[in-house]
Amino acid sequence: MDDPTEPTRQTHTAITAVWRVESARLLGALVRLVRDVELAEDLAQDALMAALQRWPEQGIPDRPGAWLLATAKNRALDRLRHLRMAEAKLTSIAIDPSGDSFEDELHERLDGDVGDDVLRLILVACHPVLGAEARVALTLRLVAGLTTEEIARAFLVPEPTIAQRIVRAKKTLGAAQVPFEVPRGDALTERLSSVLEVIYLIFNEGYSATAGAEWMRTELCEEAMRLGRVLAQRVEDAEAHGLVALMELQASRFRARRGPRGEPVLLMDQDRSRWDAMLIRRGLAALERAERLAASCSKALGPYALQAAIAACHARARRAETTDWVRIVVLYDALVEITGSPVVELNRAVAVSMAVGPELGLEAALALVDELANDPLVGPALRGYHLLPSVRADFLRRLGRRDEAATAYRAAAHLTQNETERAMLLARADEMRS
Repeated sequence: MDDPTEPTRQTHTAITAVWRVESARLLGALVRLVRDVELAEDLAQDALMAALQRWPEQGIPDRPGAWLLATAKNRALDRLRHLRMAEAKLTSIAIDPSGDSFEDELHERLDGDVGDDVLRLILVACHPVLGAEARVALTLRLVAGLTTEEIARAFLVPEPTIAQRIVRAKKTLGAAQVPFEVPRGDALTERLSSVLEVIYLIFNEGYSATAGAEWMRTELCEEAMRLGRVLAQRVEDAEAHGLVALMELQASRFRARRGPRGEPVLLMDQDRSRWDAMLIRRGLAALERAERLAASCSKALGPYALQAAIAACHARARRAETTDWVRIVVLYDALVEITGSPVVELNRAVAVSMAVGPELGLEAALALVDELANDPLVGPALRGYHLLPSVRADFLRRLGRRDEAATAYRAAAHLTQNETERAMLLARADEMRS
C-alpha cells in the first residue's frame, strides 16, 4: 500500500536542499534591506515556513529561490509598513517611516544589484570584532545554512553552547554597529584575512576531525569549499584563490583517504588512481591564478598559496616515489619564514626525511623533531599535539627502532581525541611489538 505521506516527505527534502543553496543569497538580500542580521534571519525563516506550508500542496515553483526571495520581500515590506518594529529600529536602518519615499526606498534596496550580497554576508559573519569560534558558528549558520544542531554535531559541542555563541555574535555585531557593506581598500584586506581564516578552520576540521568517531567530515569541507569559491569569484586576491586551490587539491584525495572499513589511509599509502582528477585540475588552475595575481603585485606567495603549491607537488606525482620532495622542502622553508608555526616546522621535518635520502634523511628529520620538542619556545606549543609523537614514531619505525616507535605511537594515541585515529595509532604500536 502506498504511503500517503511520501509526497510531503519528498517535498520537505527538496525544500531542505533548496534552502541550503539559496539561504545565503536570501539572507544577504534581507541584510541589505533591514541592516540587521537577526531581523533578516527572522524574515528568511518566515519565507521558509511559508514554503513548508504551501509547496506540498501547490508544488515546488520553477524558480524556488526567487519564490523565497519574493515571499521574504513581502514579509519585510509588511512588517516595516505596519511599523511592527520599534521606531528606533527604523531609524537604525536609515528609513523614515513617515516620509513619502518610504516604500520607494525599500523597493530600491530590495531590487538593486545583489551581486555582492553573499560576499557582504560572509564579511559580516567573519568580522574581526568576533572571536574565532563565534565567527565559525555564525558563518556556518548564516552563510552555509547549517542548523544549530548540525553545527554542534560537526564540532562535538553541546547545542546550547553553539546557540549561545550565535546569539552573542549577533548582539556583538549590533553593539559594534558593524556596517552592512563591502569594505574597500585596506579595510577589505583586513577583513579578508579574517574570512580566509574562518573558511580554513572549517575545512581543516572537516579534513581531519579533531575529535569523535569520524576521521573526516566531508560535509564541512564541502561547505568551506563553497564559501571559498563564492569569495574568490568576488575578489581578485592571491590568497583567496590560493585557499581555494589548497582546498580543491586536498579534497581531491577524499576517496583515497579511507580504507574499506573507514580506517585512515595516509598520503604515501593512498591509491592515487582514486584521486579526483577534476578537483586536481580546478586546484591547479586556482593556484596558477593566485601566482599570477601575486606576481602582478610583485608580492611573494602567502601561506595559503604556499600550502597549495605543496599540495600541487603531491597532485602532480602519479606515484608517491616520484614526488618532488626537494621542492616541497623549499616551499616549507618559505612557509616557516612567513608563519613561524611549529606545526609547519614539523611538516617540514617530514619533507626533509623524504628529500635527503633514506637513512640520512630520517636521521636528520628525527634530529629536527627532537630539536623542536626540546626548544623552550616551540616545545610547549607542540607538547599536547598528537602529531609530534606520531611523526617521531614514523621516523623511528622506518629506522628499524621498533620498540621506541611503539612507545611513540602509544603516546600519540593517548593525545588524540579522534577515535578512528587513536585506533590506527594503537594498531601501529601493536604491530611494532609483534
